[in-house]
Amino acid sequence: MKSHTRVLVIGGGVVGCSVLYHLAKAGWTDITLIERAELTAGSTWHAAGGFHTLNGDPNVAKLQQYTVELYREIEELSGQSCGLHLTGGVMLAGTKERMDWLKMAHAKGRYLGMHTEIISAAEAKKLMPLIDEKQFAGAMYDPLEGHLDPYGTTHAYAKSAKILGAEIVLRNRVVDMAQREDGSWDVVTEQGSIHAEHVVNCGGLWARECGRMVGLELPVLAMEHMYFLTEDMPEVAEINASTGKEVITALDFEGEIYMRQERGGMLLGTYEQACVPWSEKVTPWDFGQNLLDPDLDRIAPSLEVGFRHFPAFENAGIRRVINGPFTFAPDGNPLVGPIRGLRNYWVACGVMAGFSQGGGVGLALSNWMVHGDPGFDVWGMDVARYGDWTTLSHTNAKVRENYARRFRIRFPNEELPAARPFRTTPVYDRLESRNAVFGDMNGLEHALWFAPSKAEARDEFSFRRANDFPHVAAECAAVREGVGLLEISNFAKYEISGKGAEAWLDTILPNRLPARGRMVLTPMLNENGMLIGDFTLAREADDRFMIFGSGLAEQYHMRWFQAHLPEAGVTLRAHGLDLVGLQVAGPKSRELLARLVDADLSKETFPFMAVGRFNVGTVPALIGRVTYTGDLGYEIWVKSEHQRALFDLLMKEGAGLGIRLFGGRALNALRLEKSFGSWSREYRPIYTPWEAGLERFVSTQKSEFIGRDALLRARDEGPRRRLATFVVDALDADVIGDEPIWRDGKVVGWVTSGGYAHHAKASVALGYVEAAAFDATAPYEIEIIGERRPARIAPEPLFDPKGLRMRG
Repeated sequence: MKSHTRVLVIGGGVVGCSVLYHLAKAGWTDITLIERAELTAGSTWHAAGGFHTLNGDPNVAKLQQYTVELYREIEELSGQSCGLHLTGGVMLAGTKERMDWLKMAHAKGRYLGMHTEIISAAEAKKLMPLIDEKQFAGAMYDPLEGHLDPYGTTHAYAKSAKILGAEIVLRNRVVDMAQREDGSWDVVTEQGSIHAEHVVNCGGLWARECGRMVGLELPVLAMEHMYFLTEDMPEVAEINASTGKEVITALDFEGEIYMRQERGGMLLGTYEQACVPWSEKVTPWDFGQNLLDPDLDRIAPSLEVGFRHFPAFENAGIRRVINGPFTFAPDGNPLVGPIRGLRNYWVACGVMAGFSQGGGVGLALSNWMVHGDPGFDVWGMDVARYGDWTTLSHTNAKVRENYARRFRIRFPNEELPAARPFRTTPVYDRLESRNAVFGDMNGLEHALWFAPSKAEARDEFSFRRANDFPHVAAECAAVREGVGLLEISNFAKYEISGKGAEAWLDTILPNRLPARGRMVLTPMLNENGMLIGDFTLAREADDRFMIFGSGLAEQYHMRWFQAHLPEAGVTLRAHGLDLVGLQVAGPKSRELLARLVDADLSKETFPFMAVGRFNVGTVPALIGRVTYTGDLGYEIWVKSEHQRALFDLLMKEGAGLGIRLFGGRALNALRLEKSFGSWSREYRPIYTPWEAGLERFVSTQKSEFIGRDALLRARDEGPRRRLATFVVDALDADVIGDEPIWRDGKVVGWVTSGGYAHHAKASVALGYVEAAAFDATAPYEIEIIGERRPARIAPEPLFDPKGLRMRG
């Protein structure tokens, strides 16, 4: 083993070998992979080896498609067979709701370039004769499904990487790591130490332990997972003989079963409800190519359904049962990217679907390391979606929930209950007592809507308009006609101060900085001129600023801020729940605050986008004249110990004005009729400000800021796509995101978000349209649950298009 390497990849499973290959392919050849035992000797060797392109996040789905298409490339380079069986497969729906879900998945595939097909149960029977078609409502066929040889595929990656110059060291466990002042790493192994400029944790079952070596607690947990192989089945032999092909793969959602042919029999696996975690706190280093004791009783309920849906299995003998551990993140997607506060330390772990996602993970991470950017939208996999709030026990509960729901429908209005409530604000009990239905963002409870009674305070899950619809409408009316109160503690809050604060902010934000006592809206860009942030920037003093943004992206943005922070002169602080907030909005909001604030809040003295410190009654607060509702309104920020008093004051004084609580779903409806975009939906790192309609918040007259050169090139080249607001002729269902946008019989774009705008009484969709197909006068269609509904572009916001209300 050499003493120095540019990159040290820890872990020789399919993910580690993919990362190694993609780094070498990108030109970084002074790279080394260290594996504690043999290649595949963790979860990889006992994997079922299935692959598919379907994923709830379309950006992850694109990477899965890339992974499947990559296998021919590494076979050709390495000369090692992946044992690829591209059989195609059917996803079977046993209920109308599951059929709706498949129609939505099929629609997403249209703009991803996938070639899935919605078929009847009878057509599914022709493709997969083992099913009892009477048990199903229909299916979706995907030609890019199949299975492979896990051993051969991993070695194809490894051999390809070695051909390109990489080194692989086996039977050598990493035992410790320490970082030097220059950001490089001294890695201690059983065979000696190696100095690495970068470290990549692809530790799989041991990723958590490798993280702990550097003080990191990664949110991953291994779960026991079982599948079995049958004896030879005459039904399989008959299908092979009559078609000349092997049996295609099948996924039965109601049975929570997946299956494929294995030799003359079938492989059948399940994600059972009675799931069991493995090595919940510490993974033993001496666990090798071992299997766990099988427990068929645990998966018996799924097998009972499976025998009804696939009658041939009732007479099939079981040849072997495989029970082995796989690691999962709480939401089931991988953890990929750099770690905030740890220079040159990267992770690629929690990849439970390694043969569907491993290639895409390797590509994304290698791009990130070599070029400074993953090259496409990887938010659904970015490790920054989790923060310091994630604990070992919270991870355990959420992973178990995710595993048990692996094949369950996640409705757009469904909030998962495990490990909740976990993080709450001081007014949580106030909101709960008023019949709030809560959502979970980064483990923090926030009110979604308010029911008229405790018994009605629950969501009835649906892809269509549900039981919350009239109550959200009433909340919207209260804001537009009087005054509403919303908790906004789930926003991210950053304080930047010091003599260098102004100069630093001027380089990382493309808008001009505000004057003292004022605020501006500003995006944030990466070096490629793409959107990585959407903020409100407030200036309290010459050397003190506040930034407010998406709470979902707090870790993501802190990682960026810290990576670009100067060595001296700037202090950065994320306030988290030390600073919490309430918002009042609506035409009576100024009247309400004026009763409690001993200051002139007129539009002449405290105009739109003003900010200042006031006492609200007895409570000291930072107040900004801004609101995401697009109406007259104020954001009020206070220390955590004052929030209950502030809430009580506002509710008591607002009673005579008809104040009403409103939640996140009403806020979404209100922002839609103002055509306001949001981070992670309309604003992501694949769009430029010109495409997203944010060019008015960019000052190209500034001489220097991150992404300026790329931004000017994008402006000169013209947008490839444009963000538009659509009014949709919907029936009883509105868009939820990722639906295709049609024009003249072709898919020309995709929906980013939407819903029903109650005040405007319109179904609204925000989405991107290819620049060449953008025409504000043309007819469009948007596909909702398999049906293309007429849509038109709204040339201006549906509510207060001149902005007179929010500026008044």
